[in-house]
Amino acid sequence: MESLFKLKENKTTVRTELIAGLTTFMTMAYIVALNPNLLTGFGAEGKALWNGVFLATCIASAIGTLCMGFLANKPFVMAPGMGLNSFFAVVVSNIAAMTGFTYLQSFQSALVIIFVEGVVFVVLSALNVREKIVAAIPLGIRLGIGPSIGLMLMNIGFGSNVGIYSETGGPFYAMRDFFGALTASFGKTQMGTGHAMMVLSVVTMFVGLFIIVALDHRNVKGSVLYGMLAASILYWAGEAIFLHANPFESLKTASFVPPFADLAETTLFKLNFAGFAQIGWFTMITLVVTFCIIDMFDTIGTLVGTASRANMLDENGSMPQMRQALLSDAVGTIAGALTGTSTVTTFVESASGVEAGGRTGLTAVTAAILFLLCMFIAPIAAIIPAAATSSALIYVGILMLSNLKKIDFEDITQILPVAIMLLAMPISGSIGHGIGLALITYTVIECCTGRAREVSALTYVLSALFLVKFFLAI
Repeated sequence: MESLFKLKENKTTVRTELIAGLTTFMTMAYIVALNPNLLTGFGAEGKALWNGVFLATCIASAIGTLCMGFLANKPFVMAPGMGLNSFFAVVVSNIAAMTGFTYLQSFQSALVIIFVEGVVFVVLSALNVREKIVAAIPLGIRLGIGPSIGLMLMNIGFGSNVGIYSETGGPFYAMRDFFGALTASFGKTQMGTGHAMMVLSVVTMFVGLFIIVALDHRNVKGSVLYGMLAASILYWAGEAIFLHANPFESLKTASFVPPFADLAETTLFKLNFAGFAQIGWFTMITLVVTFCIIDMFDTIGTLVGTASRANMLDENGSMPQMRQALLSDAVGTIAGALTGTSTVTTFVESASGVEAGGRTGLTAVTAAILFLLCMFIAPIAAIIPAAATSSALIYVGILMLSNLKKIDFEDITQILPVAIMLLAMPISGSIGHGIGLALITYTVIECCTGRAREVSALTYVLSALFLVKFFLAI
């Protein structure tokens, strides 16, 4: 272990790394069920395809994360990216409309886009192009990525992570609808049975958050994990007592046998190159470039932001082994295409494992093993309440704001791009879009203040690419 992961050099232990890996996995275990739901219309496209995408999610996440652990020795975990999977589902539907293919045939055609993207990233990573793109991002923006991601995590924790449906509709979100839920007359009228669930979810979220803070204040290792477990127990007890529901009811009829036959039938090595060619060259190139841009800056932002929180950046704001980390992302994407899922990218929830003490690839390897086990224990992972994971996301998001103190607030050319990025990331839900707006702002303001020559050529190119992307809506 020591020779492989350099635990002493990174001032960590096996126990700490294992807890960190489990913590990260628990905060992102939702992707195992949510990804196939999004890509198959919540099962509307058939159980076989849902099962295939479910297994592909577990396998591709594990492959990419293992590469991250062994090649880069970093505690970052990978899975099919949120946002990218929704965009992929839209592309599949558009291909079906353009060609008259079935959804499955269109799905297999769209997987070619992901495969090409992964191959492009392997080449760019091998040639150090992606690393140069990281270096082209101005230091002020790099320092602001972490806090921006922190706000996005808090927005997810307080908002979209806890969405409640009831007979009166939905989703009802925690910080948007909670205050109405406190007023019983409004809550019960507008939310129906979701009223009690909303109150329970918010109470669970804050109790979990307070427990994490209290444990961390006492320097308890694994405080984030213990807080999540305590919050889960509280939520399950609340379900049983106040909602008169059995939180473990789904386990009675759950199947623990992985549906490998469905994977082989629907998505495993089922790239439809002939179908992909029918959508036209311009559309093909546009889609590949779009996926590349979004994935590249989502990954770069997550790596830089999370690494800064873990003090993994050097004095120039660069992360050691960045090329290996980006190569792992590329390998994960190719694995996703070959098994049957959308782009695999580094997950921002990795910050929870970093906060739990994870500093080496052993954290990533632990999470990768859990993803593989999830093929057999998915029903257990599915009962982790969203409110409990929100506690961890909010806590980590708050801590990531600390990097703001490194930014020179007296320099408008630094603070303006960062301020826009701080707003753009949580509102758009995209790390890449936030960085893109920050780069454009930085470039324009440098030109307006007579410092155009201080902007690197690559920064100009990146700003222009984002302008094209935003105005063409690709």
